[in-house]
Amino acid sequence: MKPALHWPRTLVSRLSLIFLVGLTLAQALSFGVQYYERYETAKNTMLGNLETDVSTSIAILDRLPAEERMSWLKQLDRRNYRYLLDEGSPGVALRDTPIAVTSIKEAIGKDYPMTVTDIPGPIKHFQVHLKLADGSPVTIDVRPSMVPLSPWLPLVLLGQLALMILCAWLAVRIAIRPLTRLAQAVENLDPNTHPVHLDEQGPSEVAHAAIAFNAMQARIAAYLKERMQLLAAISHDLQTPITRMKLRAELMDDCGDKDKLWNDLGEMEHLVREGVAYARSVHGATEESRRTDLDSFLDSLVFDYQDMGKDVQLSGKSAAVIHTRPHALRRVLVNLTDNALKFAGAAQLRVESKDGDSLSVTVMDRGPGIAEEELARVIEPFYRVENSRNRSTGGTGLGLAIAQQLAQALGGSLTLRNREGGGLCAELRLPTRLS
Repeated sequence: MKPALHWPRTLVSRLSLIFLVGLTLAQALSFGVQYYERYETAKNTMLGNLETDVSTSIAILDRLPAEERMSWLKQLDRRNYRYLLDEGSPGVALRDTPIAVTSIKEAIGKDYPMTVTDIPGPIKHFQVHLKLADGSPVTIDVRPSMVPLSPWLPLVLLGQLALMILCAWLAVRIAIRPLTRLAQAVENLDPNTHPVHLDEQGPSEVAHAAIAFNAMQARIAAYLKERMQLLAAISHDLQTPITRMKLRAELMDDCGDKDKLWNDLGEMEHLVREGVAYARSVHGATEESRRTDLDSFLDSLVFDYQDMGKDVQLSGKSAAVIHTRPHALRRVLVNLTDNALKFAGAAQLRVESKDGDSLSVTVMDRGPGIAEEELARVIEPFYRVENSRNRSTGGTGLGLAIAQQLAQALGGSLTLRNREGGGLCAELRLPTRLS
């Protein structure tokens, strides 16, 4: 089975392949044309010299005394042909008349009758047989060959090809660089972080794409800000009528409906507060960054829980002073810890360094855990694993969503996974310095 050829996946590879093939074919065509022109020039020059040289050499041999002719042969021999003072080698009649034979006939054929034979052998050549005026035989042994290439010519051609490939690589790199920057900016596009403003300088196409991206980024940020402000405003304004309704419920006579109404109003108030908290978490990057001793920060958090009689433990030390937003970080850890206490009754925090430039704070419990197919969805706003609307069990569905938003605002990430033996593990990865 023949291996299938696949078109390269990246634009750099495709453009490089196109340039490489195109330049190689162009260089091969250029070399072929040069070689053919050189061949024709060398052939015409050789044939012109052949006519003059053969006619002169035969005339010299014809006028020299027989005993002196042998001493002149070395001077008359050339690279492609030589003169023999004998009948030559046995051969066969020529099938095709070489152009060199035509030139020799034009040079001496009128004065010296001659015959031409093809000499078989590893090196194919032919001989021209004739007789001088005194009847002495003379054979012109012709060995056609092309003038060899100059040793520097292939090096020059390879150097030209390498130079063109280098120029093509530079051109592809310059052309792809703005596209690469645009792709990286799109990948890093996050309304919760500071926007990456692309440089709007350069060629018109690149500048136009950068301007369009910056405008799109600004529109997205304005759109999300408007929606979050709307959510925050609605949630905030709902607190006033809820408070009035709770006051009126307080003045009602004691009955079962009063307790139910009071519980419903409590759930509504909790949901409104969570909505406001979620709206603010989207803009958590507005908090000023501070130097924070992480170990002291976690000790304070755990001691607060223990003072309230909660089973919360801390293990590990980081010995790190990080640049972060402490209020946002505290809200993330409180949400994760409250979630563990609600479902497992106990929580264990662990801190450790990761890869030298990041830290890991893990909140673990031994609760029921979450189904694997729902791990990615529980961080979505208002998504709850339980179908119950009971606040004490199902919650509002915003706790983990708020934690996820604030984790991104801190420049980190939040990962959920089930523990071996049961329970949930929520890992918060934090950079040592907040950008």
